[in-house]
Amino acid sequence: MWMSEMMPPGQGPGTRPRERRAAASLSNQWMSLVLEELDHGVVLLNGAGRVLHTNLAARASLDDNHPLELVGQHLRARLLTDAVPLAEALEGAEASGRRCLLRLGDDRAECGRANVVVVPLNRDVSQAAVLLILERRQLCGDLAAQWFALRYQLTPAETEVLKALSNGVKPTEVAQRQGVAISTVRSQIQSIRAKSGADSIGELMRQLALLPPLVSSLRPAKLVN
Repeated sequence: MWMSEMMPPGQGPGTRPRERRAAASLSNQWMSLVLEELDHGVVLLNGAGRVLHTNLAARASLDDNHPLELVGQHLRARLLTDAVPLAEALEGAEASGRRCLLRLGDDRAECGRANVVVVPLNRDVSQAAVLLILERRQLCGDLAAQWFALRYQLTPAETEVLKALSNGVKPTEVAQRQGVAISTVRSQIQSIRAKSGADSIGELMRQLALLPPLVSSLRPAKLVN
């Protein structure tokens, strides 16, 4: 009696295997949905490079400008110089539980460079897997920038300046793009700092970097599985 009262519904001694399988299936669905909301590309694969899952951010990142590419159900390095380090990192993660940071690509190549974190998933599981975490291409996504702008009541012009700065655009280039004087952009930056309490552009960028990495609900149809 005591055990049945204390244990949550569906978890008692008489729980049937079908109920447990249903709960596990629902948990997997939730996890997949969680990964889709993150503005960090994640790729789940085995040591041979066979892809088990990619989230929305990863599918958006693995285009012609990334050192890694999806070929059917496999993840491969675009450059021959990256093929061996990638294979060794995957094998080491799956077999030995070794984590590492890969710096892939070449600044002289069309794909450029990118950082990839290799994380082993081999603890308390019947079959090991490897998780790749891709670096973000910008400091914060559009959704996070919009939330920041709403939180501090930025004007539309200030919001565009904020987005440009978060993408690494210098104030002089922002002024050129918007067709305004550099003094206008500087005034907008000063206003953003005053509203957000940031005493410098560096502090403003730090605030943006700490925002939760969530993707927009407006997603290109070709990236949605």
